[in-house]
Formats: sequence, structure tokens, C-alpha cells
Amino acid sequence: MTDTPFSRQFHLDPARVQLKDYPTDIDNSFELPCLETSLDLIGEHQRRLWANGKHALLLVLHGTDASGKDSLIRTLATYADPAGFHAWSFSRPDALEARHDFLWRTVPMLPALGQMVAFNRSYHEAVMAERLWPVRAPEHYNWPARYDAIRSFESHLVQEGTTIVKIWLHLSDEEHRHRLLKRLDKPRKRWKFESSDIDAWRRRHEYRAVAGEAMAATHTTAAPWHIIPANRKPVARALVARIVAEQLQGLAPEYPSHDPALLAQYAEALKAKD
Repeated sequence: MTDTPFSRQFHLDPARVQLKDYPTDIDNSFELPCLETSLDLIGEHQRRLWANGKHALLLVLHGTDASGKDSLIRTLATYADPAGFHAWSFSRPDALEARHDFLWRTVPMLPALGQMVAFNRSYHEAVMAERLWPVRAPEHYNWPARYDAIRSFESHLVQEGTTIVKIWLHLSDEEHRHRLLKRLDKPRKRWKFESSDIDAWRRRHEYRAVAGEAMAATHTTAAPWHIIPANRKPVARALVARIVAEQLQGLAPEYPSHDPALLAQYAEALKAKD
């Protein structure tokens, strides 16, 4: 992973496990990167990534409900080539998924070389949400072992050519509540509500606590977590877009080299009249 001064300032500090210790907004003096510039770079370098076929990028997005994961993915995909960009969403494991190891359901959705893939939630929910809302019997849960498995899994992916960008979209309690209330006022958003959402809201502090612990345990040099202040969606989008753009630039700075002789033959064939 390309470690830049910009992305580094949002890295999780393993010594600060409590998410309440991180800001949910940025100071007005902060020089916010231009979103449109970053989106242009994402579009161009995602195409170069696809053309080269030597590396892959996996974007892992987490956060509480209404933290802006869906809209962020739509924004990042603005200029992406759909041939090489895909997004997948992972909710609570169903009966079949719960009968397999917790990594199983995400493996088929991982990016192939040349692809950029975004996960709306991921295998990390197996050490976050499942701490509060288990899908297996208690004897199946060994949290330190799961942390080890995630670190090993991500190390393997990185060694095989996949860069992993892990993002936590960090909301304040008040902004979280405000966004959920707005959902109630929008008919097109109401379908998202489930009875379990009420319990999730009531236990939001517990969820953030276990999420902070899980992120600290799975934060590595190869696959670090970024804590993004997300109280303002335009700010969060600009920050994440800049981080993703920098990664893609490092993975695919140029298009593959071409064969001048082949191009000359192709041009000559097009000029010929049948």
C-alpha cells in the first residue's frame, strides 16, 4: 500500500482504541482536497489498472447505519469503467453463510488482478457486529483467533497483488440520529429500516466499542485502517477519494507499452480498400 502523508494523517492509532477519541469533523482551516480532481484521477488510473492487469484494489467500507457508505461508493464510481469496477454489500450472514467460515462469503467477490472492488461492510463484521449479534453458537467464537485470521488473510491478499484500503466513516451521535430521522421523512429510504435497526441504534455505543477494538487488532502496515470524519458527506467523500486516487496512481502510473510494429500493421490494414 502506498503510504502518503495525506493518508497517514487519518490512520488509526492502535493506542487509541476508543472511537470517541477521534474527530467526526475537520477543522475549517484544513485544506480539503478537490473532489472532482480526485474523481478524475480515479477514473483515469482505474482504467490503467484494468489495462495493466497486474494489481488489484479492494476498498473496505465500514461505519454505523447512515454513515454514507452507499453514496460514497456511487461517488467514487462516477468516472470508473464498469468493466473493472464492482461493488458488493454484505449484510447479516444468512443460514448458509453462517455454516461456513466467516471469510467464505466474501472470497468470490474479491477483485481479480486489474479490478477495483468496493465492499460495503465486509468480513470485518465477523469481529464487529457478531460480537453483539451472533449468528453461531458461543463455542464457535474465538475473537483473538479471528483477528489472526483476518491479519493473515489480508497479508496473503497483499502478497498476491491486492492493495487494501480500509475506511471507517466516523459519525457523531447527533449526526447519526439526524440522518436516521431524515430517512423516516423520505419514502424512498424507508425500505431500509428493519426491526433490528432499533436495537442497533440503542446499542450503538457498544458497537463502536467493539469496532474500535477490532480495528486496532487488524490494523497493519500492509492494510491500515483510516478513520474518516464523516459528519459532513462532502468532506468524507473528498477525503476518501483522495486516498483512493493516490493508491491507484501508485498501482498503475502508466498504460501498458504498445507494439509500434503491430500498430503500423493495423493502420495499414484500415487504409486498404477491399
